[in-house]
Amino acid sequence: METMQQYYRLMKSILFVLFLSFGMISCEKEDPVSTSPGTRQTDNTDPTDPDPTDPVVRSDNEQTVFMYLPWSTDLTSFFYQNIADLKSIIGQNILKNERVLVFMCTTATKATLYELSYEKGAAVQKALKSYNYPTPSYTTAEGITSILNDVQTYSPAKRYAMIIGCHGMGWIPVSKTQSRSSLQTVKKHWEYGNAPMTRLFGGRESKYQTDITTLAEGISSAGLKMEYILFDDCYMSTVEVAYDLKNVTSHLIASTSEIMAYGMPYDKIGQYLIGNIDYEKICDGFYSFYSNYVTPCGTISVTDCSEIDNLAAIMKEINQRYTFNEELISSLQSLDGYKPSIFFDCGDYVAKLCSDPDLLEQFNEQLKRTVPYKRNTEYYFTAISSYYGERKKINTFSGITISDPSTSAAALKKNETAWYVATH
Repeated sequence: METMQQYYRLMKSILFVLFLSFGMISCEKEDPVSTSPGTRQTDNTDPTDPDPTDPVVRSDNEQTVFMYLPWSTDLTSFFYQNIADLKSIIGQNILKNERVLVFMCTTATKATLYELSYEKGAAVQKALKSYNYPTPSYTTAEGITSILNDVQTYSPAKRYAMIIGCHGMGWIPVSKTQSRSSLQTVKKHWEYGNAPMTRLFGGRESKYQTDITTLAEGISSAGLKMEYILFDDCYMSTVEVAYDLKNVTSHLIASTSEIMAYGMPYDKIGQYLIGNIDYEKICDGFYSFYSNYVTPCGTISVTDCSEIDNLAAIMKEINQRYTFNEELISSLQSLDGYKPSIFFDCGDYVAKLCSDPDLLEQFNEQLKRTVPYKRNTEYYFTAISSYYGERKKINTFSGITISDPSTSAAALKKNETAWYVATH
């Protein structure tokens, strides 16, 4: 009997040791999740950031909203305001199963990734990772993919959305902008220093700018499809941009025209960008803010990218049957300040191109499905037309522009866009 008792005591001891061993192995496997690469960086370049802390990876995260603010030369102070406005919304304790991450360049070579969250009754800002760029690789597809991979590492989620803030120039490729300064007809809207500031995709110089096709490649290579991409930039609501991004985002939120340097009013629309997205209220909030702004001008629209192929199919049929009468170009609704214009209202252009009422109605119905939400003030603003800028009347507004009829030197490559190829 004593021998049996000794045997049972021995077996209990062995089982206890094995239990402890399995527990230690399990803890060792979980450690890397809470100490992801890039944590506890000490070279944070944003003076408003608290000390970096280890990120906590939550398995219940439903959505990650990622605000991407690459180097944009003269918009840094406005970016801080945008972040402050977004924090004011987060400070209302609206986050449930969502997280908000921000990537911001404080110089052309330094950036920080941090999280905006709610703790102890207030919005807080926690640095996750610092970046030092010998060259601006954040303008390349590989650089964008790398940043998005970091976002997924620190904040894995079922859904992702992306806010992009910088200067914007629609679909116009970066390679073309390198010579724009020498052409008065295509001098960029951000080069006018006397008019109120408004917001290519990136900074003022081509080396800090990113092509839309490059953005699409970067998102795709990260294995993501965004719930929406919001462009807090000028001239980004174009059929060319929407067609380039149709495989990497479900919706596109953008302006057809120049946006004042203040940008999107995140304290008015932030709660509709997080969690259950309300595109109509986003447009209404933008309209309400800019209707009462010191320069009461603003346009915004939401494009359903799942409908853009259907729009392209009807556009191709129209182009096969009709050729635009260039004598009508002066009557088109322009939504920029360039001479010649680059961005025309898409609905107005097709109305003057297509003389078949049934086909035109078919196009207009599809256009409404493609751009289900839009708002505009009576005037849009351009920093280009005069010394102090100018307000221009909006007579018709479909919520999206097209460059097909443009004779501008900046639009010479319009026939190389994926949209043009698909519709001609």
